[in-house]
Amino acid sequence: MAKTKTKTKTKIKPKEILESSVYEDLSLEEKNMKNSGRNFKELIDQINSEFNISYWFMKPKWEEWALRLKLYNNQKRDKSAVGDPLMFTIHQTVLASLYDDTLSVSFDPREVGDNDTAENLNDLAEYDHEEMEKEIVDYIWDWDASFFGRGLVMLMEFDREKKCPVPENWDPMVTLRDPIAKSVNGDSKGRGRARWIGREIRLTKNDMKEAGCYFNYDKLKTDNTDINSLVDSNTRLRNEAQGYADTQTPEPLTGENATCRVLEWITSYKGKLVLVCLADNKTKVIRYTELPTKRIPILDRPLYAMANDWDGVSVPDLTEDKQRARAKLTNLGIKVAEAGLYPMYLFDTTRIKNKADLNYQQNKFIGVDGNPTGAVQIMQRDQIKSDVSFILNTLDVSAQKATATPDIQQGTIGTDKRTATELNIVNQKVDTRYSLSAKIFGWSEKKFWQQWYFLYKTHFEDKMDEKVIRVKGVLGAKFRPLRRENIIANVDPDVIVKSRILAEAENYSKLQIFRSYVQMIAQDPTINLRYAEKKLGKLSGLKQDEINQIFPKTIDELLAEEENDKLEANDLAMVSADDNHQTHLEIHNKLSDTAAKYAHIQAHKRAMLIIKKNPNLVPPTMNEMNPTGGAGVGEEPMTISKNPNMPTI
Repeated sequence: MAKTKTKTKTKIKPKEILESSVYEDLSLEEKNMKNSGRNFKELIDQINSEFNISYWFMKPKWEEWALRLKLYNNQKRDKSAVGDPLMFTIHQTVLASLYDDTLSVSFDPREVGDNDTAENLNDLAEYDHEEMEKEIVDYIWDWDASFFGRGLVMLMEFDREKKCPVPENWDPMVTLRDPIAKSVNGDSKGRGRARWIGREIRLTKNDMKEAGCYFNYDKLKTDNTDINSLVDSNTRLRNEAQGYADTQTPEPLTGENATCRVLEWITSYKGKLVLVCLADNKTKVIRYTELPTKRIPILDRPLYAMANDWDGVSVPDLTEDKQRARAKLTNLGIKVAEAGLYPMYLFDTTRIKNKADLNYQQNKFIGVDGNPTGAVQIMQRDQIKSDVSFILNTLDVSAQKATATPDIQQGTIGTDKRTATELNIVNQKVDTRYSLSAKIFGWSEKKFWQQWYFLYKTHFEDKMDEKVIRVKGVLGAKFRPLRRENIIANVDPDVIVKSRILAEAENYSKLQIFRSYVQMIAQDPTINLRYAEKKLGKLSGLKQDEINQIFPKTIDELLAEEENDKLEANDLAMVSADDNHQTHLEIHNKLSDTAAKYAHIQAHKRAMLIIKKNPNLVPPTMNEMNPTGGAGVGEEPMTISKNPNMPTI
């Protein structure tokens, strides 16, 4: 009998990039070895042609953004002039509002039996939020979206050491894209997606070695003095905006910290979506990865999105011209005011013979012939007119209207007096405008967590990987180990993303309606008040563990959960005369469909039918109190006392 050759797994590196190539059964090191000997000339030519198209398309945008960065912090203004902070003020107000409005994520099961998996995913997402430093990623993502019109985050790396996806912000100032793309991945059918997208970065050889997915990098030339580098040009522009000296030729760097300029490019090649890295002035392939799906692992977030348009509208689009005009008028007004402090005089040359007498000193007496009245008078000059204030105010109001950032939203009080009702209406309308942007941000947030789940599904190995998360509860933190079967559902769950502000407002409205409804029907003995009280707790914002502490599980709930273990394995479980059948039915309905579950539920229904036809088989007081098995306010959940006359089911 021939021996089956088993393949030994190579040791997984601390950080493993999502890798897939034509050599599906090979390890990452073996793939790199195979790829290092391949001829990529056709691919290199394709990428260079795409790069040239994107470079000349994006060049005017980069130059415009560089000028706006200088306006944003006013570091490059004439030191004798005054800058106007309109762009900074509006941008920070919009950014602060959207960043403060946290987008919450939750996973909903799509198949019976996946409730626990969805709950584990919710806890895992909350734990990974800190592991991924999501709050920092979100700030940069929101900042880029509001300043450049669209922010980009790549999510394809999975840290094997932390067992956690690793998001990375892409700088729009070094990103090159398909000129005709409307978004990164287009619509649901992929129409309008980017045919290619890439960026230029700098990496040390140690960076490439630690990543484990690069090859042919040992003999790369370090090019720290390359002034044609896109990433270096961007660094220089940002330094100029901050007021640093213009360094056209950086000093050459030697040693381990010397970097190589790398073009990271995602494009289609031979029917597959690939990620390729080129070095040595885009002539050598040092990384080749075939992506497992047709979707580019980059998530784009627009602010003021426009239909069928990549760029949309940004805050600088709406405020740049107004800031320039306000700064110009402000400095002209300052010059007029300064001129008023140093007046010019007219004097009668027939009456003042010695011009030296006009060099005024304190307590100086000047003699003139005749009556001194009218001998010297101040020359009348123009003062700052009301037109200037009107124009400045008009420009300010125009920017506020365009971005929904009135004075009160900026944290200042306007000069006009407003009633409390008017201010309340303004706040409501501001929230309405901001909620639109929050909903648009929700699109990208949903895609982020879908990609997050996909990375776990791809990288979290069955019977090998285990991740221990910390779950904060009412009784303190507890640690929960998770394996693949605990977080990967049979059918991918739905991802629900909600704005915190909108969710709170929606829950408050539901709470008021549901509370009134429960109060109206509370006297009906057939309702399940225990469920209603739990629902009120959820709508009030209580977490599930807090509700469980308020409403500890009844003995019937505990017994039903034990029976679920048997029914899940398709084993029969007996129905007892003491069972609270309504509670058991509620718990059993959470199971996936099995023959044992169906038979068990039918037995409970038959028991309820027997009780209805033979009420003498149970204590009358208990049956009349709550026939459905629910518990009234302040009452213990009903359990049917065992009766020897009760038929066996």
